[in-house]
Amino acid sequence: MDLDLRKLRYFVAVAEHRHFGLAAQQLYIAQPVLSRQIRAFEQELECTLLVRTTRSVELTAAGKQLHKEAQAILAFVDTAVRRVRDVDRGIPRLTIAFSPGLHVSDVIRAFTARHPAIETDVVPARWWEQDAPLRDGRAQVGYLRRPFDDSGLRTISIGHEPTVACMPAAHPLACRAELTSADLADQRILDTPTRRTSSLEEKFELIASGQGIALVPLSVARSYSRPDLAHRPVTDAPGTETCLAVLADRQEKLLRDFLEIATATLLHT
Repeated sequence: MDLDLRKLRYFVAVAEHRHFGLAAQQLYIAQPVLSRQIRAFEQELECTLLVRTTRSVELTAAGKQLHKEAQAILAFVDTAVRRVRDVDRGIPRLTIAFSPGLHVSDVIRAFTARHPAIETDVVPARWWEQDAPLRDGRAQVGYLRRPFDDSGLRTISIGHEPTVACMPAAHPLACRAELTSADLADQRILDTPTRRTSSLEEKFELIASGQGIALVPLSVARSYSRPDLAHRPVTDAPGTETCLAVLADRQEKLLRDFLEIATATLLHT
């Protein structure tokens, strides 16, 4: 079957809002129209995507899978359309993917100063598939944090950062200046095979509500700093390598220039 991108966007809006009225407002369409379009979409896919009640809208297992797939599909389509328009208008563009907690603003400023005619853009790399923007064409270069699938990629190590334990501010271990892995032996650790979170926002909400402790890179803890959370260094935990990554077969001068500038900038920050 042909996938109707318009209906897919409608579905994503409902999935993200969990509310037909709010989704309809975002889409600038009437709520009954949106409801009919979603029902038609479910009929076309021959599966139920949403469970509707008078008070809530929840995703079925199929709906959760489609929501995950839709994010990548729509991002790819939007990127392809933008590239086509850029070519038509003669606009060169470089897009950088970045892992949560890593900041590329200094690199972009340095690159733009040397290449003012190049448009730059950024795209977040989700922690469970950091290499995806490089492989599906949404980005030409990535500023990523290991581990990720580096097959077919050329990587340049930029540095390492320490691991910290993130916990509620009122947790007994929060009074310590530093911790060891032994201190965490009897703690519930998030992002194990039996308790894996789907986003950093979810992770930190669970931590703040007392559902567990998470081991994260220092830059991630700092980026999501909030008064009800604390983080402490874990002295014997392995650090995390950060690196630049590009597809191994990409050899454009623009990319080489960016990697040169980025390496010099990031190694001195």
